[in-house]
Amino acid sequence: MTIKPIKNDVDLTNAFIRLESIFQADKGTPEAEEMEILVTLIEVYEDKYYPIKCRF
Repeated sequence: MTIKPIKNDVDLTNAFIRLESIFQADKGTPEAEEMEILVTLIEVYEDKYYPIKCRF
């Protein structure tokens, strides 16, 4: 498992590609742990650079 920060849209795309390949990982496996980390990194990057603005 090689995890690195998502610093740009190329990194984001690569994170999504990796996430797609391990999305069905069995709970408790290294791939499942990697999936959790990637989801968190993707969420942080998207919240910063692609925020969804709510109108409430």
